[in-house]
Amino acid sequence: MPELPEVEVVRAGLAPAITGATLTGVEVLDERALTRHERARGDFAALLTGRRMLGAARRGKFLWVPLEASDRAREKAAGALPGPVPGAASDVLSRPAESASSDAILLHLGMSGQVLLREPGAPLEPHARVRLTVEHPEHGELAVHFVDQRTFGSLAVDALVTTPDGAAGGFGVDLASVPSQVAHIARDPLDPAFDDDRFFASLRARRTTVKRALLDQTLISGVGNIYADEALWAARVHFDQPTSSLSARKARELLAEARAVLQKALVEGGTSFDAQYVNVNGQGGYFAHSLNAYGRQGLPCPRCGTAMVRATFMNRSSHYCPRCQRVRRPRRS
Repeated sequence: MPELPEVEVVRAGLAPAITGATLTGVEVLDERALTRHERARGDFAALLTGRRMLGAARRGKFLWVPLEASDRAREKAAGALPGPVPGAASDVLSRPAESASSDAILLHLGMSGQVLLREPGAPLEPHARVRLTVEHPEHGELAVHFVDQRTFGSLAVDALVTTPDGAAGGFGVDLASVPSQVAHIARDPLDPAFDDDRFFASLRARRTTVKRALLDQTLISGVGNIYADEALWAARVHFDQPTSSLSARKARELLAEARAVLQKALVEGGTSFDAQYVNVNGQGGYFAHSLNAYGRQGLPCPRCGTAMVRATFMNRSSHYCPRCQRVRRPRRS
């Protein structure tokens, strides 16, 4: 599954092509691509056609494109249409964001989703699910193809809600809003608004192990199996180490290594093991050549030379060095 670096590469490639562009055509080629779209909000194509896109944002593994408020949304913001009752229990998560945008195109790549920029009229890829046609004031007409071989990815039109901390909802835009389906997702470690101290406190309070915590998207988002293994190797932490036993120093080291590996992978375009992950131009990343732990079972540890090990973990695998990364038991007083 694409993790933070891969999704950020897609976001960065998409942003200049769609920011300020108007959606002139929406073709849903496979309804399975709309599993996240709530039908009660209306027809997906009808909700988008004619709308102007304000940018491309990301939080963790989620992408979204804020849309210029529709005429109906503007009337509602002006008080012409009834809104939610202030103070209601669901008000925080149901109130549209007080900004130029009240909703967005939400996109999750799933296991094999791709967002590809194409010339108008370009042939569709074999697993194309949705085609958007946009008119950009500078670049002219472009096509955006959502391609997904395994159909775990999805698009939706989702309401934007205000962020509790007042900071930008995600990387790439300044709007203090986030899609309602992403509101429960924690900020990622590359987000300027990520709260280190809050993360450390939550880590100490959890009765779990370190890798499970790193993969918990409600605690820290964007880190998946690949980059968790890489960060744990760099910090010399065993994947099954209890979070409660991590010292403050080691917890800070682990977060620093997680940031470092995500940044390095981002510079190298992400990790591509096959053609399922590519950027908007169809090119793969090359961070696979820089991996120190993931997928290297049987090979010597780059640090000490011990053979790397692969262990079963949560219906997937963990890769680690049995010498450098041992479970550290707390000392008894």
